[in-house]
This record gives sequence, C-alpha cells and structure tokens, in this order.
Amino acid sequence: MKILSYKYDESLISNTFSFLRLPLDFNPYKLDCDWVITGVPCDITTSGRSGSKLAPSAIRQISSNLAWESCRWPWNFDIRQLLKIVDCGDLVFEIGNIEDLTDKLQIHAQQLLFSGKRMLSFGGDHYITLPLLRAHAQFFGTVSLLHFDAHTDAYICGNKYDHGTIFFHALHENLIDPDHSIQIGIRTTSNYSNKFIVLDMKQIYEHGIDYIVNYVGALLGSRPVYLTFDIDCLDPSVAPGTGTPVIGGLTSYSVLELLRGLRYLNIVGMDLVEVSPAYDYAQITALTAATIALEMLYIQASRSKMFRNF
Repeated sequence: MKILSYKYDESLISNTFSFLRLPLDFNPYKLDCDWVITGVPCDITTSGRSGSKLAPSAIRQISSNLAWESCRWPWNFDIRQLLKIVDCGDLVFEIGNIEDLTDKLQIHAQQLLFSGKRMLSFGGDHYITLPLLRAHAQFFGTVSLLHFDAHTDAYICGNKYDHGTIFFHALHENLIDPDHSIQIGIRTTSNYSNKFIVLDMKQIYEHGIDYIVNYVGALLGSRPVYLTFDIDCLDPSVAPGTGTPVIGGLTSYSVLELLRGLRYLNIVGMDLVEVSPAYDYAQITALTAATIALEMLYIQASRSKMFRNF
C-alpha cells in the first residue's frame, strides 16, 4: 500500500454549515468583524403555511453553490476583501415561547449593534423583524423602513404576536418613520392610513426599475435604513417555497437590479424572511433567497468601497 506524505492544508476542509462557507463563530460579540449572520428558526406567528423555521439551514446549505465566485458578476471585487462577515448560527430560544424568542432576539441584536457589528438575519417568519427593529431603534433612533413584500404586514388587529401586524406595532412604538418608509412589491389589500409609501406591482411595471431606484434614493437619502425582504415579494413561479404566495410578483432579475440600484443607501440592518423549504421545488426558492442575501452584502461592500476611495 502506498503511503502518502501529508502536510495540513485547510483548503482540504469544506465548510457547508455556514452561509457562503464563511467563518462560523457562536460568540461573535467580541470578534473583529463588520457583519454577523444570524438564523432565527421560528414560524410561531405564521398565518398561512408553516415551515419557515427550516429556512436558515436551507439557505445556508444551498449558498455553498455561490461560494466559488471570488468576484461575483456584475461586481468587480471580492466581497471577502472588503467586509469581514461571520455566521453565528441560529438563535436558541424556548420552543413555542414567542415571548422568549422576542426578548432573546432583541438582546442578541442589541449586543451585536453596541459592539459595533451590523446584522443580516435569516427567518423564520416576518415577525422576527419587530424585535430586530426595536434593537436597531435603540441604537440608531427611529429608522426608515425599506420593505419588499407582497403584503404590507401593517394590518390592524389586537394580536401583538402576528407576522401580519408587525409594522403596525413598529409604527406605534415609534421605531420607524412612516414619511420616509417604503413598501415595494405590494399586491394585496393596503391600509394607507398608516402613511407608509406603497409602490405596488402596478406602479413598478408601469414606471420601471430605474424610476423606483431614483424615487427610493431621493426619499431615503442618507437616513438610517432597515431593509427587510419577504421572499413572497417575488412571483411564486420564481419562489414557490413560501407560506403566503401571491401571483403577479417581481422576477428575480428585477429584484437584483433594484437592490444593486440602492447600494448608496445607508442601510444599517437587514433581514430575509418567509422561505418555507417544504413548499420549495428543486431548492430554487432557497437558492433565490441565498442569492438575494449575498447581493444585500455586496451592496454593503460596494458602499464601503466607495467610502474607502474618498
């Protein structure tokens, strides 16, 4: 039998447990890093088809297919050279206890923000955005909301634990500025009394991507912006794996162009929610979510690159 000499080479070990094979660290608060990815496997407040608690692992697994590009098209740089990003795994909370989830997610976010980090969070259902907004508002003050969705999630009801009422509560808690908050891709019933600016699908198709990008940029300017992306903003032909699909949505290319056009915004926090792997086909929804999450990070790296060049 031939004996092979061996010298340790870390490239022989493939990490497919974290997003994009990025470093995995369960105690990110003291790390020297820019962005921290956190999974929040919770769908307690889902009103449609459940299963989004399985999304963080599904997004991470498929993201290994995106890790090979050192310089992603159409960007002209390697994101790893501009941003230090780590994945801290999934939030741990008492199963079925929405109060415990709410408190622990807010505390986790506060610890990261006050240690100088920024967050990209993977849901789970859209409820996770509410405790995340509470933490961001403590650090940045009232923020502008940039919300991609088929639904406004600002419906008035007495239930404070509901993924369809989160922005109603956020507004009344003074977490977000309605005059400088925009909801994109809406194609269900809207409550315009909350003053949010709604760019529905009819407006997007009539005016086009460039108009939307310019409008959003002019309205939000340099204000601190929280970006939340519900995967059902996309048409279900593109992203079938979600709990509340609505036809007539955006294509994946349109969403990528929108995100790239918003790279000049002062985005201080981001999440991606409502992927439900049980209703996915051939992992296309998970792949779409992973790609959108990567683009979110690229627009952050692009902004960082722009400021470094000044």
